[in-house]
Amino acid sequence: MKRAFVRPSVYAVVLLATIGGVYLVTRDGSAAPPPASHNHGAVAAGDTTGKLVTLSDADARRIGVTFATVTRGSLSREVRTVGQITFDETRVQAIAPKVDGWVERLLVNSTGQPVAAGEPLLTIYSPMLVTAQEELLLARRLESDVAGAESDARRRAAELVASARRRLAYWDISAREIAEIERTGVVRKTLALRSPASGYVLEKSVLPGQRIMAGDALYKVADLGTVWVEGEVFEQDLASMRVGQDIRAEFQALPGEHRIGRISFIHPTLDPETHTVRVRVALANRDLRLKPGMYATIRVAVAARRAAMTVPRSAVLSTGNRSIVFTRDGQGRLAPREVALGASSDDRIEILRGVTEGDTVVASATFLVDAESNLGTALGGMGDMPGMELTAPPKPLDSTHQH
Repeated sequence: MKRAFVRPSVYAVVLLATIGGVYLVTRDGSAAPPPASHNHGAVAAGDTTGKLVTLSDADARRIGVTFATVTRGSLSREVRTVGQITFDETRVQAIAPKVDGWVERLLVNSTGQPVAAGEPLLTIYSPMLVTAQEELLLARRLESDVAGAESDARRRAAELVASARRRLAYWDISAREIAEIERTGVVRKTLALRSPASGYVLEKSVLPGQRIMAGDALYKVADLGTVWVEGEVFEQDLASMRVGQDIRAEFQALPGEHRIGRISFIHPTLDPETHTVRVRVALANRDLRLKPGMYATIRVAVAARRAAMTVPRSAVLSTGNRSIVFTRDGQGRLAPREVALGASSDDRIEILRGVTEGDTVVASATFLVDAESNLGTALGGMGDMPGMELTAPPKPLDSTHQH
């Protein structure tokens, strides 16, 4: 009796394992086609490997299968990509002194702090600036002394004054401070280093009392009145992109709002790994609500395709190497067809070849139909395999008849 129970159980396990293995092989498309003697369904020309599936209306409703018609008409679409807000590189400026010295006072002392053009950032003591002030005051006294002399002497004295003023100006000392030095006739120990641009402090690399050298980048300031959004566009969409094209940008941080901008630059090289090209969009940011680092969705409207043959996007099953739709014939049989895809919109996709206008295709639950088709093909060639007869196991003997 144990043998009577064990043998059918072993057969059942072997059957299930074989069905699963053959199903996986047929899904890869690497299995050999079944012999002609076990071909339980003909596949129409142009179909992919798979068995015709017959599905009643009741079964279709039960598993959620719906149908749609292949139609021809205008296909409006847009290119959509995710980008990130960055600084406008043309509005970022490093601030560095042009003389050596020591920081006496730090007036702008934190990152993120707003500054205006001409606003003092720090005061600096520099022997070079002290010497330049002394030369300016000496030239002014000389100019005053030769006021009644010949014109040639007055001209030379005026040139000395202008030269001393120019030296201080070249070292970024403001005209107002230079005028104050001349008015008071007093040499100042420290002078102010002022911001050449308005914006926000991105980086600060200076502390009070620090010795600084000419050329050291003490601050980095960015004007956020305009920002960039950079995103990646796939190679096949590149032909639809051009500099100056209007875009619509939406942001996770600003739900329900959008900004209109323009493509300002398309990078000249393509990423060989992702086959994408970086596209830059310039956006006005006068209200400063767009922060560098935010994510944005970029939408670019593309000219509509006229007389395009389309199906719902859900009708197409992509396996990686090919794209499939299932068509239904007059008898309700479903057959897989390999198709070539074109442009797409949010809800429809263009079919270049593989079906004809007016065909009926599966519009939803396509993966279930595909699984049924491949499983049917796998089972079709197994009926005559030794040990694969699907017969019920013999009934055990009644205990009253055992001896």
